[in-house]
Formats: sequence, structure tokens, C-alpha cells
Amino acid sequence: MHLSSYEELRYRLLTQAVTCEEAVRFYLDRIDDNRHDNIFITVFHEKALERARSLDRKLRDGGEPGILFGMPVAIKDNIAMKGGRLTCASKILSNYESVYDATAVLRLEEEDAVFLGKTNMDEFAMGSSNENSAFGTVPNPFDKTRVPGGSSGGSAAAVANGLAMVALGSDTGGSVRQPAGFCDIVGLKPTYGRISRYGLVAFASSFDQIGVLARNSDDAALVLGVLAGRDNHDATCSLRDVPDYGTEMTSVRVEGLKIGVPKAFFPENLNSDVSRIVMGKLHELRERGAELVDITLPESDYAIAAYYILVTAEASSNLARFDGARYGYRSSESGDLSSMYVNSRTEGFGREVKRRIMLGTYVLSAGYYDTYYKKAQQVRRVFQDRYREALEKVDVIAGPTSPFPPFGIGDKMADPLEMYLADVFTVPASIVGMPAVSVPVGMDSLNLPVGMHLICNFFEEGKLLGIAKMMQRND
Repeated sequence: MHLSSYEELRYRLLTQAVTCEEAVRFYLDRIDDNRHDNIFITVFHEKALERARSLDRKLRDGGEPGILFGMPVAIKDNIAMKGGRLTCASKILSNYESVYDATAVLRLEEEDAVFLGKTNMDEFAMGSSNENSAFGTVPNPFDKTRVPGGSSGGSAAAVANGLAMVALGSDTGGSVRQPAGFCDIVGLKPTYGRISRYGLVAFASSFDQIGVLARNSDDAALVLGVLAGRDNHDATCSLRDVPDYGTEMTSVRVEGLKIGVPKAFFPENLNSDVSRIVMGKLHELRERGAELVDITLPESDYAIAAYYILVTAEASSNLARFDGARYGYRSSESGDLSSMYVNSRTEGFGREVKRRIMLGTYVLSAGYYDTYYKKAQQVRRVFQDRYREALEKVDVIAGPTSPFPPFGIGDKMADPLEMYLADVFTVPASIVGMPAVSVPVGMDSLNLPVGMHLICNFFEEGKLLGIAKMMQRND
């Protein structure tokens, strides 16, 4: 059952050429056949089939199918589903079961989507390679010796391997877009506040956003339309009405499109294949009628520096709740309250999570708050102002998703700073809170995927996905 889009699956389901149960069983069988790739932490075998049978009955009884009727969806394991494990790929939550559903989960279920399972990830979404998981590394679908990107590496690999039609991830500084680029699929981070964060385990609350990973822009737009919109459970969720993203996509034209090309996104040390493929796609669009506009933006290195100060500060606060007292892992080596806290966190958290908690605690400590945290917030404001100014002159800002193709498993684990630079082009959009997408545009000399990164102004997701659709490689 080779399906390139949900539109094709929906047609076959509604004409009863195939049942929901048959479609879901097909995906579950593929998940089982690929279990050695460590993509899923939990698979909902019986629950997914039971859900599929209920949707088949609904259709036979004349019920109105939902917008996502029968769509097989994977979900990153830091998004809450009532009664299911919520591990965040961490030992400290390895056996924890959620007591409520995330708003995103409820909205997909209301439109008849089927959840197949929870995907692997970097622990607490902290990482760029999916190597920080307590459940092991996920390999890249194009080369098993390389990483799929992170932290939503499991979700990206699930879609790329055909184990789910669409997957939900979370994006703090590029954790949906960077793995999408590494896995040759579309990865969308919407405007901050466009999708409710209720039920998403917090890493850095002023950055975190639920995002969508799909094989094409149309499927991403369809799912976004269901997820987006106000939510009384999330005070940071936008009150703006949700437009018809499909209609907005069709209104995008290449003729006269102004594409901002910042020099900061094409440094001298950029991988030559990445530069060649991305610039080749931009020149192709220029030949079709688009205008390439040179723009000046702050150096991305400053965004990385500010980002890691701000997110580690927020992480040190958010992860303080994991103390062994209320839920999650508790150390057996606990003679008193203080040792219970220390030992539970020491044994339960992985190396990268500990590193970020320590950094965050440091930058918030007395004597360093003004030197680091306050300065980083000021840098964030400069980036917001400069990106707003740039997007008053152009329709979209374009560049590579990553400075290099997927790297080898273990290649960057010894040097955290080198690993952090994997997100150098995706972090600025997270700093400013604007919508951004990675779209596959080519393969390098080793047949590894290369992604194009696009940024639009606030709440212009329809326009963004329309531009992504015209750029996407279609071979």
C-alpha cells in the first residue's frame, strides 16, 4: 500500500476500497518490521486497531468522517496521552503514565485520526541527533550509520520510513525542522502560540512549540488547520482565528515572489554540497519569476549564544519538578530528603540534561543574571526587530536547514558546542517566534538529504507552506 499523501488514502477509505483497519494494520506491520531501528518507544497495537474498527463502523453507519479520517499518526513521546506512557525518552519518567490528554491529541482524535505510537527523541527534547535518548539512538533512514537529527528524530524517521503518514514533534530551536531536513521530509514549526502547548512537557516554555512532520506541505497544512486555534488551557495560545491554510497555499505565486537571502546563512565554511543544492533551488525559482533579494541579518552565532542561555535557564526551572517525590523515578539510595533529590536526579537524568540544568542554574544565579540572562533577552529583542524589518521588504527568508548533511552516529557527542551548531540556521526563527519550515530540495554527493529552511512573518503559515510546496523536490 504505497501512499504518497493523505488525500490518496482518504479517497480509498471513503470509497471503501480499503478499510481503516487494513490501513492501520499495514502501518503497524511496518512498525514491527522496522522495530530494530528503535523509532518507537511505545506502539499502540490493540488500541490503534480498536480505533480503526470504530471508524469503519462509523462510516458504515453513515457517520460524517472527520477531516483526518483514518490518518495514521505518530506522536513524539513528550506529548501527553491519557493512560499512555509519557517518558520524554528519560529514565526519570520511564514508567510514568499520563493522567490527561494534550489539546493537540484531543483535536486530532476529534477529527478521526488514529495514533499508532509514541516516538523516540532526545531526552526532554534536548539534543540535535536523537543520541541523548535513554532508549537508544535512532538511525537515519538513508544511512544507518548516521543520525536522523533531533530532538524529534523518531518522528522524522517514522514518516520518512513510511511508518506513519504524519507525526507530531516539538520544536524549541529546530527540533522539528532539523530532523526533517536530515530525513528528506517537510517539518513545520508554526508561529509561537499558534498551537496549544497544553500537554507538551516543557523544556523552554517561551520557545517550545508542537510542530508537524509530513511527506508534503498539503498534509502538513491539513494537520495544522486541525491543531491551530485558541485554547483556554494555554494562556500563551493565540486568540487569532484559524484561516483555511489550503486556500492560502494556492494563492502563492512564484512570479514576483521576493525571497530574502541573508549572507549570514551562507558562511564560507558551509558544506559545499549544501550550498550548491540550496543556491541551485533559489536560482531555479529566480528563473521562474521570483526575485532574490540580498538582506542583512544579525549573525546566527549570536542567536545560538543567546538561545542556549535562555533555554537552559528555562530548563533549570521547568525540570526542578522532577525530584523523585511526586512522580517518576525515585532512587533507592535515599537516606533523607536531600539525598533523595540528589540521587534521583543523578540517576534519572542523562548527561546532556544535567549539563543544561547546570548551565541554566548558573546563568540565573546571583551575580550572573545581568551578565548573561538579561543580555541574552536583549539579543532576542534585537533579532525580533531585525527579522520584522527584513520581512517588510521580502515575502520569505531562505537558507539551508543545516550547515551540513546528516553526520555520523557518535561524531559530535564529544563536543557539545559542535553539536549545538547543528541548529545554527533554525534557532533564529525560534528566537523571534516566527513560523518556519524545512522542505527537501535535493540529495548531496553521498545521496544524503539536504533541506531548505524558510521563514515567514507571524501567522503566515499558509503562505509559508505554499512557498515550500513550490520548492519541494518531487522525484
